Amino acid sequence: MVKVNVEKGYYLFKLDDLLNGNNFSKNKVMRETNTDFKVLQRIINGDLSKIDVTVFARLCDYLDCNLTDIVEYIPNDN
Repeated sequence: MVKVNVEKGYYLFKLDDLLNGNNFSKNKVMRETNTDFKVLQRIINGDLSKIDVTVFARLCDYLDCNLTDIVEYIPNDN
């Protein structure tokens, strides 16, 4: 998991754990979802400036998961 702090909370990027836990190779996911390797790596590393919902939809469909299984926003307790 990769934690990325933002102003009022943080994002947890969990794609790498999801792939490893289900024995999915990044290369196979990349090919079968028609997702650029750099885009996949940015999602894994939490290095995003914007989110392409189409990419997330393809990943969720292929991995049979929900968006929150890939990325989750956690607000601060304040």
